[in-house]
Amino acid sequence: MSNTHHSKVLIIGSGPAGYTAAIYAARANLKPIMVTGLDQGGQLMITTEVENYPGFADVIQGPWLMEQMKAQAGHVGTEMITDYITDVDFSVRPFKATGDSGAVYTGDTIVIATGAKARWLGLPSEKEFQGKGVSACATCDGFFFRGKEVAIVGGGNTAVEEAIFLTNFCSKVTLIHRRDELRAEKLLQKRMFENDKIDVIWDHAIEEITGDESGMTGLKIKSTKNGAVSEIKKDGLFVAIGHDPATELFKGKLDMDGEGYIITAADSTATSIDGVYAAGDVTDHTYRQAVTAAGMGCMAALEADRHIAAQDDADIEAQKAAV
Repeated sequence: MSNTHHSKVLIIGSGPAGYTAAIYAARANLKPIMVTGLDQGGQLMITTEVENYPGFADVIQGPWLMEQMKAQAGHVGTEMITDYITDVDFSVRPFKATGDSGAVYTGDTIVIATGAKARWLGLPSEKEFQGKGVSACATCDGFFFRGKEVAIVGGGNTAVEEAIFLTNFCSKVTLIHRRDELRAEKLLQKRMFENDKIDVIWDHAIEEITGDESGMTGLKIKSTKNGAVSEIKKDGLFVAIGHDPATELFKGKLDMDGEGYIITAADSTATSIDGVYAAGDVTDHTYRQAVTAAGMGCMAALEADRHIAAQDDADIEAQKAAV
């Protein structure tokens, strides 16, 4: 079997953006190849309950939703290969990607859907209670904490915005920050301080998340001033210390912003390289939702299709001119 795989549309990464791009590309008869990466399905694979993805009246499971998207992409004709891309070359046509397996993948166009990962605190108890009280997405999971008391850790815009958002559901929101001032914009801070449902614990870091078989019940927090440890009761914890886009592979090869997100043209998924598109959390540090990622995956496939059609037309015209 050949160790080289070629497609008109090569999709790097999976998740809502990658699977949707694959569905649209396959339906356009472009015979896409998807190199799924190691963490197939993205962040939804660690999201237990999903209630905000359109089309489902009942709560669904994140892994189940990704399995359905994967099955749909396969059903319409996507070739999926489990491999991890270690190098890309956008200076040649067709574009070239090399996998950890040694396989070479080429594409007339490329859709990058490698996503982003939430930064976690790195506590063993944090992993233990993920989906059982611990979350990294208030927009996704805040609804499940109606009438409950929760904590949020962080000090930037995301932490403050999510603290304010959580007051739509929670009876009390406690923001925990390891310093004595926030990095968030002053206007956001003002809105937060004026909200009587929010209080702040300054100069503390989370030492441990406590709970039982039913889920999280509280936190052990440690003073960054004197090291004293105290306990507080909380029904949930939202970690809002940032996200890291999976773009290391593309540094120096595509234009990125200061945080490492791939820059795309306005109202487009087009990157700084003609024929290379980026969709989902790899380019989105604002919304980071499954539905917006899926929408961008659709856009990327449609734009790739138009690019290929334009190239085919150009080739036909060149052949006519040569006759």
